[in-house]
Amino acid sequence: MPRLSLVVPVYKVQGYLAECMDSVLGQDYRDFEVIAVDDCSPDGSGAILDEYAAQDPRVHVIHLTENVGLGRARNAGMEKVQGDYVLFLDSDDTLADGALRAISERLDDTGDPEILIFDYARTYWYGRVSRNQRADLLQHEGPDVFSLADRPELLDLLQIVWNKAYRRDFVARHGLTFPPGYYEDAPWTFCSMISAESIAVLDKVCVMYRQRREGGNILKTVSRKHFDVFDQYRRVFEFVDAHPELDRWRAPLFCKMVDHYLTVLERPERLPNDARAEFFHRAAADYRARLPKGFQRPTDGQGRKYAMLERDAYAAMASATAVVKLRQTVRTRTRKAVNRSKRSAMGVFYRSQLRLPLDENLAVFSAYWGRSVSCNPAAIDAELARRAPQMRRVWAVRPDAVDRVPNGVDYVPIGSKEYWAAVARAKYLVNNVNYPDTVVKREGQIHVQTHHGTPLKSMGLDQRNYPASTNMSFAKLLKRCDRWDFSITSNRFTTAIWERVYPSSYVSLETGYPRNDALVNATADDVRKAREELGLSANSTVFLYMPTHREYQRGFVPRLDLERLAEQLGSDVTLLVRGHYFYGGSARLETLQAAGRIIDVSEHPSVEELYLAADALITDYSSAMFDYANLDRPIVIFADDWDTYSMVRGTYFDVLREGPGAVATTQEELTELLSSDEWRGERAAEARARFRQRFCEFDDGRAAERVVRHVFLGEPIAELPPVVPLAERVPAPPTRPGATAGPGAPAADPVSV
Repeated sequence: MPRLSLVVPVYKVQGYLAECMDSVLGQDYRDFEVIAVDDCSPDGSGAILDEYAAQDPRVHVIHLTENVGLGRARNAGMEKVQGDYVLFLDSDDTLADGALRAISERLDDTGDPEILIFDYARTYWYGRVSRNQRADLLQHEGPDVFSLADRPELLDLLQIVWNKAYRRDFVARHGLTFPPGYYEDAPWTFCSMISAESIAVLDKVCVMYRQRREGGNILKTVSRKHFDVFDQYRRVFEFVDAHPELDRWRAPLFCKMVDHYLTVLERPERLPNDARAEFFHRAAADYRARLPKGFQRPTDGQGRKYAMLERDAYAAMASATAVVKLRQTVRTRTRKAVNRSKRSAMGVFYRSQLRLPLDENLAVFSAYWGRSVSCNPAAIDAELARRAPQMRRVWAVRPDAVDRVPNGVDYVPIGSKEYWAAVARAKYLVNNVNYPDTVVKREGQIHVQTHHGTPLKSMGLDQRNYPASTNMSFAKLLKRCDRWDFSITSNRFTTAIWERVYPSSYVSLETGYPRNDALVNATADDVRKAREELGLSANSTVFLYMPTHREYQRGFVPRLDLERLAEQLGSDVTLLVRGHYFYGGSARLETLQAAGRIIDVSEHPSVEELYLAADALITDYSSAMFDYANLDRPIVIFADDWDTYSMVRGTYFDVLREGPGAVATTQEELTELLSSDEWRGERAAEARARFRQRFCEFDDGRAAERVVRHVFLGEPIAELPPVVPLAERVPAPPTRPGATAGPGAPAADPVSV
C-alpha cells in the first residue's frame, strides 16, 4: 500500500498535462500512486493519461462517461485511493522538485498528523514566480503538531485543498466529500480544518500554482454561476450545526463567508452587471441569518462593508465603489486612446476601411510573411475554391514576391491600399504565421492560424528559456495570438504544445495539416510527374537534403561537403538541396549544381512535389521530417551539432533517440549509412513506424476539407469526416519499384508506379 495517493482531476488541459504528470513521476520519492480522473475531457487529455498509465504502473486512470466537474471528479478519484495520505493536484499545476520526499519526511517526523499543510508558489505565464503571501503562517513555531485552536490564523490561508495532505482514515471518519459547484474547496477546506485534532505544517513550496493567461481559472469567468458560493457556505454552516462541539468556529467562519461574498461582489470578472444587486441582497440575507451572537464587526473599511450588508444597503455599497468604477473608466479610456493612436499610425485610409461592413464572402490568405503562395493556407484556398466558388479569395504577398504568384491567383501587395482594404473588410484571414501588429481584429472577423510545422524546437513562450534563439517581444506575440479564432494541428503532441506556448482562447482544430493532403492523396502519376519536372533519371536514387535554420549562424552554411558526398555515393545518386527559406540563394550551391550531380531546389515553389520526387529525406531538426513521414519513405537524421542546437534553441524530444529513422552525426557516418542499406533497413523502418504513429495522427488526406467545412461553411465538428486510422491509410506509391524497400522487402508492383 503506497504512502501517498495523488488525485489529479483532468479536464481540457492537454497543453499542460504532460508537464504536470512529469513533475509527479519525476520525483525522487517513489512510494506513491496517482489516481488520474479524466472528467470526460473533450480534448486529448484522456489519451495522454492512458499513455502515462501504460508506461508507469503507479498511474491509474479513471475515465468518466460524463463531465461532472472538479469536485465530483475528485470524489471519483478518492474512491480508488489506497495510500495512507490523500493529496490533490490540479492538472495544470506541477509539483516542485523534492516535494513528495519533503512531505513524507515531515509526516514521519510529526507522527502522522491528520492534516499536513505545505506551501505553494504562483507561476505566471510571463515567467514570474511569487510565493504564497502568507508563507509566514507555515513557519515551524511552537509544537510540531497542534489543533486549529492553537493556530486559528491558518484559516487565513487561501481556501484550497491542494496545499495539504490528508490522512485517509481521517477523511473517511468525517465523511468528507466534495460538493458540485464553482467553490467546492470552501466546504472541504473549512470542515476538514475545524475537525482535525492534529495538524502540522511544512515550510516548503511543494506546488507550483499556474496562473493561466487564457482564463483557465473558472473564477475569472463572468457568470451567474458565482451564486454557487451561497450553497457552499450553506453546506459549511450545516456541518457546524450538525457538530455542536465545533460551535466555537461559527464566528471565524462567518467572517470568512462575508469576506468571500464581498470578494465575489467586488471582482469585475465574476458577476454580470445586472446580477450584482441580486447577489448583494442574497449576501445580506445570509449575513443576518448567520450573524453570531455578540459579533463585533471589523473596525476598518472592511467593517463598513459589513455594516452595509447588515442593513442590506445596496445603494450605499454602489456609491462606495464609485471610485473603483471611475478608475476602471479611466483605464478604459486610456486603452481606447492607445488604440486610436495605433489606428492613426495605420493611416487614414485603413481607418476608413475599418468603418465599412465586413465582406462575408472575402477571405485573405498569406504564408511565410508574404513570401509565397504555399503551405497550409494554399491547400485551404484550393479546397475553398472547390466547395465555395462564390467566395473571393485574395493573397497578401510582399511586393518583391509578386512575380512568384501563380497565374490566376488574385493578390494584393502588402502595404498597398488594396491590402489594407482587404484585411480591414475580409470576413476570414488565414495565415501560417501572424499578421502584422497593425492589423486590427474586428468583431465578426475570423482568424485561422494554420501554423507551418510540427514543433521539434522550442516555440512561443518556451523560447523565453532560450534567449539566444530570439529577440521577440512576448507581450506582442500574445496580443497577436489573441486574434486567433482557430489553431490547426496535425497531432495531439502539437495541440498540447500550441495551447501551452500560445495561451489564448482560440479553438484547436485537430484536422491534420491541409498541406499534407497532397502527400496522402498522391497517385503514381503525381510521383512520376514530380520527378520528370525536376529532370530526374528514372533509375536515380534521389536524396532530398533539407537542413533547418540555426540561430547561431548567419546565412545558409551547408553542414556537409555536398560535392564530396555526391562523388562518394556514386553516379546513380542525385542530391536535391533545399536551404531554409530564411537564407535565400547561395553562390556555393549554384557552383555545386553546375557540376551536374546536385540540384538546388531552394526556390522550388512546391516542397510537396520535392517530397514526392525523393526516395528519402535527409534533414536535421526541420519540421520537414513530420510531413515527409506521411509518405512512409526513409528519413535520415544528420545531426552533427545536436548538443549546440538543443542548448541554444531547446527541443521537445531527443531526435537522436526518438527520430524517424537512421541517424548520423558526422559526414563519414552519413556517407557509410547512405552507401549501405542502413538508411532503409529494418531498424530505420521500425523507428519510422513509431514516429508516424506519434506524429502523423490526423494527416489522412482530408484536412483541408475539414477546415473549410467547419470554418467557412459552418458545419459542426461532429459532422466532419472522421480521421482514417493510420493502419488503414495507403501511402503514395514509391518513385519506382523497390526504391525504398529494405533488405528482403518485396518490390513494389510495377503497375502501380
